Amino acid sequence: MSPKPGGPEVKARLIEAAIRLLADGGPEALQARKLAAEIGASTMAVYTHFGGMGALVDEVAREGFRRLSANLGKVQETDDPVADILTLALMYRHSVLANPQLYAVTFGQSQPNGQKAALGDMTDEETRQQLGEEGVKAFNYLLRAATRVIAAGRFRPAPEFAVAAQLWSALHGYITLEVAGHFGTDDHGVDHILVPLLITLGVGLGDSLDAATGSVQVSIESWRAKEGNIGT
Repeated sequence: MSPKPGGPEVKARLIEAAIRLLADGGPEALQARKLAAEIGASTMAVYTHFGGMGALVDEVAREGFRRLSANLGKVQETDDPVADILTLALMYRHSVLANPQLYAVTFGQSQPNGQKAALGDMTDEETRQQLGEEGVKAFNYLLRAATRVIAAGRFRPAPEFAVAAQLWSALHGYITLEVAGHFGTDDHGVDHILVPLLITLGVGLGDSLDAATGSVQVSIESWRAKEGNIGT
């Protein structure tokens, strides 16, 4: 028997089905008919719970941010805040590589059926307060990392938001290019692009070359000891 369109579990099942369809078939696969078929319901279920595909895409993006936040929250802080930045970067990368299509929707790079997830201006503090809680929470992990590094004297005094946004820009740009296939396979991109990129950015923000290099080495060695090959 098909689930009732208004059943309390149907909305969550539709979101999970949407994420599976994205992973398996990309944005073209995210259609109301296919979603309904995935959970054994009628297409009316999509409109009952979301009002249309645009709101569904927004909810999928929020779920992407929730998953990213949950993963970033697994990173334990150490007494080396610069090393912690690279560990957050590696966890961020790990999250995206687990389902690149989900995060393409989450960050507005993909528009299933022409529907783009609602985004906001992160540079304006008032607007930032109005953004979805999930996206702000994910960004706040980088914001806290930037605050700790500045407080430790490793980076020169600067607005914490601006520092966090620079870290985010560098990291997300790297991951976007890696997902597109520009940086090879396995650890090649991490070793030859991501690590030097974060060292360069750290030095530019005030750290010494020796200190930044030592910190990222600590992070890489710790990650590999726990997770093995950085790969995917």
